[in-house]
Amino acid sequence: MILFPAIDLKDGQCVRLKLGDMEQATVYNPDPAAQAKAFEDQGFGWLHVVDLNGAFAGETVNRAAVDAILKATKNPVQLGGGIRTLDHIENWLSRGLARVILGTVAVRDPALVVEACRRYPGHIAVGIDAKGGKVAVEGWAEASELGVIELARKFEGVGVAAIIYTDIDRDGILTGINWASTLELAEAVSIPVIASGGLASLDDIRRMLEPDARKLEGAISGRALYDGRIDPAEALALIKQAKEAAQ
Repeated sequence: MILFPAIDLKDGQCVRLKLGDMEQATVYNPDPAAQAKAFEDQGFGWLHVVDLNGAFAGETVNRAAVDAILKATKNPVQLGGGIRTLDHIENWLSRGLARVILGTVAVRDPALVVEACRRYPGHIAVGIDAKGGKVAVEGWAEASELGVIELARKFEGVGVAAIIYTDIDRDGILTGINWASTLELAEAVSIPVIASGGLASLDDIRRMLEPDARKLEGAISGRALYDGRIDPAEALALIKQAKEAAQ
């Protein structure tokens, strides 16, 4: 079970959005690389990064910030936002990313995801962002008619390393993860699922460690970490205790 601290990049800065709205951005650190190193020093073992500008533009925008993050931390980094082509994927993996996250292209061109998994096994994750149970694309700006489980099942057996499932209706507002829909997705597919959107407190960490949630690979935390609602040491200790008890 992994707790992924999140760095969302907007105009080169580390921010958090409310409900995916670029106009409701709070800047938490103007130096994303320093934030990445801080998370590593706190004991986290992974880092989740999103190029918010890139998600809307359809191509990487915050390249300099991501490169700085990769230099600043030894932790594996997964990146989403604007990665739409095999060239994008190859370029980022060659720069040291552990995983690329494919979102919009997973809806628009599922065959590209399949080919990416074939070329780069273990390095491709799919981001499924949902609003009202339907998948959203283009940086959450556009809704599709595709259901979450319907999309996820397209990638069964092709080698997707993880599905990152975000409930947009909860993202950035600290109301708790949508456990019902997250666990429903995890039960519907064999691909590991990472919960995202709304993680608010240590109660969510404890919920993540319950037996019915053990199929999850973990969860992503953003605003709750930045606001101090979750103490990193306490959260990581809970996860460590759960792992030791399960052995």
